[in-house]
Amino acid sequence: MASKGVAKEDFKILMSHDPSHWDAEVQHDNNHYHLTLSGHTHGFQFGIEIPGWIKWSPVQYVYKQWAGLYENLGRYVYVNRGFGFHAYPGRVGIMPEITVIELKKG
Repeated sequence: MASKGVAKEDFKILMSHDPSHWDAEVQHDNNHYHLTLSGHTHGFQFGIEIPGWIKWSPVQYVYKQWAGLYENLGRYVYVNRGFGFHAYPGRVGIMPEITVIELKKG
């Protein structure tokens, strides 16, 4: 196990392909993973997204966390919309994403 020997108070980043893993297990795990980086949903490659106004995609009916940053009890998951595609070779309204995250010591 990758977290063996890591203290609960240590800042931990977990990479988990499917964001439903965070919802089902990670956000309540005793190891207290502070940040989970995920992807998998691709925003369903279809939706409407206007920052600060609307963020909708049919994928939200399948995944609670499907694009962007989500928080629960001081634990975060960031779901990247991805750069590629699955099945349909394109995107409508959900732009490809490469995420840059800058961490600062608190």
